[in-house]
Amino acid sequence: MIKKLFPFLGFIFITGIFFWQFFFKGLLPIPSDTIIGLYNPYRDMYAKNYPNGLPFKNFLITDPVRQQYPWKNLSINSLKKFSLPLWNPYSFSGTPNMANLQSGAFYPLNFLFFILPFDVSWTFLIMLEPLLAGIFLYFYLRNLKLDSYSSFFGGIVFAFSGFFTTWLEWGNVLNVALWLPLSLLAIDRLVELERNNHKQIVSWAAVLIISLLSAFFAGHSQIFFYSSVAILFYLLSKFFKSKTKHNFGFIISALVISFGLILIQLVPSLNLILLSARQSDQAVWQQAGWFIPWQHLVQFLVPDFFGNPSTLNYWGVWNYGELTGYVGILPFILALFALFFRKDKKTLFFGSLFFLSLIFSLPTFFAKLPYIVNVPFLSSSQPTRLLFLTDFSLAVLASLGLNYLITSKKIKEIIIAISTIGILLAIFFIFILTGQKFGISVLNLAVAKRNIYLPIFLFILSALSIFAYLKAGEKYKKYLIIFLILITVFDLFRFSWKFNTFSKKEYLYPQTKSLIFLEKNLGDYRIATNDSRILPPNFSVIYKLQSVEGYDPLFLNRYGEFISAINRNKPDISSPFGFNRIVRIQNYNSNLINLLGIKYVLSLSDINIKGFEKVYQEGQTKIYENKNVLPRVFYVDKIQVAKNKQDAINQMFAPGYNPKATAVLENASGNLPVSSGDAKIIKYSDNEVVIQTNSSKEGLVVLTDSFYPTWHARINGGSDLKIIRTDFNFRGVFVPSGKNTIVFYNTLL
Repeated sequence: MIKKLFPFLGFIFITGIFFWQFFFKGLLPIPSDTIIGLYNPYRDMYAKNYPNGLPFKNFLITDPVRQQYPWKNLSINSLKKFSLPLWNPYSFSGTPNMANLQSGAFYPLNFLFFILPFDVSWTFLIMLEPLLAGIFLYFYLRNLKLDSYSSFFGGIVFAFSGFFTTWLEWGNVLNVALWLPLSLLAIDRLVELERNNHKQIVSWAAVLIISLLSAFFAGHSQIFFYSSVAILFYLLSKFFKSKTKHNFGFIISALVISFGLILIQLVPSLNLILLSARQSDQAVWQQAGWFIPWQHLVQFLVPDFFGNPSTLNYWGVWNYGELTGYVGILPFILALFALFFRKDKKTLFFGSLFFLSLIFSLPTFFAKLPYIVNVPFLSSSQPTRLLFLTDFSLAVLASLGLNYLITSKKIKEIIIAISTIGILLAIFFIFILTGQKFGISVLNLAVAKRNIYLPIFLFILSALSIFAYLKAGEKYKKYLIIFLILITVFDLFRFSWKFNTFSKKEYLYPQTKSLIFLEKNLGDYRIATNDSRILPPNFSVIYKLQSVEGYDPLFLNRYGEFISAINRNKPDISSPFGFNRIVRIQNYNSNLINLLGIKYVLSLSDINIKGFEKVYQEGQTKIYENKNVLPRVFYVDKIQVAKNKQDAINQMFAPGYNPKATAVLENASGNLPVSSGDAKIIKYSDNEVVIQTNSSKEGLVVLTDSFYPTWHARINGGSDLKIIRTDFNFRGVFVPSGKNTIVFYNTLL
């Protein structure tokens, strides 16, 4: 029994060592140091002791604090109130939350957030990524009849590979990836089981369903797509080589059940994608770094050949995190050993997966084809993330190689594999010595030279250890295998610790005086910034401050068009919009910003625009109040009807247009009454807005929240009101005379 627990204990122990800074220093595996190191007003808090800003480790990994952490926080807070996290009112003047798959609202491991503080739960969510990935791959490899050492080795390689290193702190990408080996294991077991073993069949079908659902709900569609493709091809390979097909019906049933259950998330997500600006994303596939540049293949052996963003000496193609598939020197030797000399179906499948993932992530004709023909979804997805499958394949191949070394003792073959790596490292070193002839600067070559020494040392150490193993007696072989595993652990840990950040808890969205001022005075209005160095988009989610800004590739297309027209100061809503995934106001002279409900603007410079008055300052951060801001809900005196969205924006930019007095409606006809009256918000929550109105006759009430089809309205607890798209992006309802209570409420569909 104890022997069976060794793999679990081993993975737990190694994972604990990797995250030692959390257990012994209380540091969190999240780049919160970038919050206080890069942005105001946090820099103002530390200006006295750090006038040039508090040092931070890695500028490249800011997305976890700018996207995943706030979205997860919003989702969990809603679920704790027994409410679906459908809407995010704090970004983009209102935007879907749950429909954004990255919010991960239904991910099973979210149970952590209901029993532990949020920051601690997030930490354990990150810890579980390498832990579960390693354990799942271990059991999959054991089921392939590999020995325990080789299986454990493969688990370590996958769990701390380059892909797992560079995406470790995102909290969603790896939580998708880690379920792949469990899905493959479930398929294998279902194929192998006898027809009459009903209990085991049902159990493994349930495991397959759980693994697929968990991967989908973890929250990254691109990685789930790649994982699904790998599972599909794996299933097909099993089907064609299997002599008996009796359990494939159970596998298909499990896939159908899984698909049916993910519809609760898939349908809203597809709806959001169709209404988003995803297809107008400015991530142009012709740009350098969209595919893995050929020269960056060197990073499979020398991960920091081009430097590292954490040491501020990176000189390769942007961006480091998308281009690093390092799995360690020893695993790469053993993977080549397996590829060259193992002749079995397992090696053939994972060797094919390895080469195909590279073919479609390098700038080859096949990789470019989906972008040339504009295949939906794929044409806006960066193929470098296929490194997930590349590293997974290499981890399996490395374990197959180690198993082959243990069982076959092929001295000549292993020498060929080692020599191949040695020759490649020698070529890289010669290139460093002669690189000036190719126009590479001395400084960059010095970085490459400095970072190739350790891989060369690890290569020599690995080669000598392998030779020692081949010559050793049976008594010492076990210890040498353990030593080989420890070499890889050291190699991958050093690499990952160098890149990733462990930060103090107090750096994680701290309160500042200016933020407290906004929380006290903002009410139901919104904020904006005129400088990217201040309070980045989505930070407002944490502080429950409504903002017109946001950072998400799935921002609503209509909203992007509206903000783009404001920034251009003309009714031009054509894409590209001039911003890429990060939506910000750049033109504060437009009267349409008043329609957005912007009461306060944060700035590092003086704002000399009529109607703006400085009301607060903390360090360099200045807060200006917009005295002309419109109420969030109001009646209008006049209605204009637009034939389409271009006509609507044209009317709103016409001379003399006053958004407080005139509303532009689309898809409206018949009698369109107007009335003056009083309207006020009496309750504002994520999924519900309650408004009280009072007017002498029927009129149009405008609510300046983004229009979205899942929102509905009812009056006085009874009949429904039709929400009409108003002023290009917002909501309007016709309200009868007298005193009324209007409830805007959000639904799943």
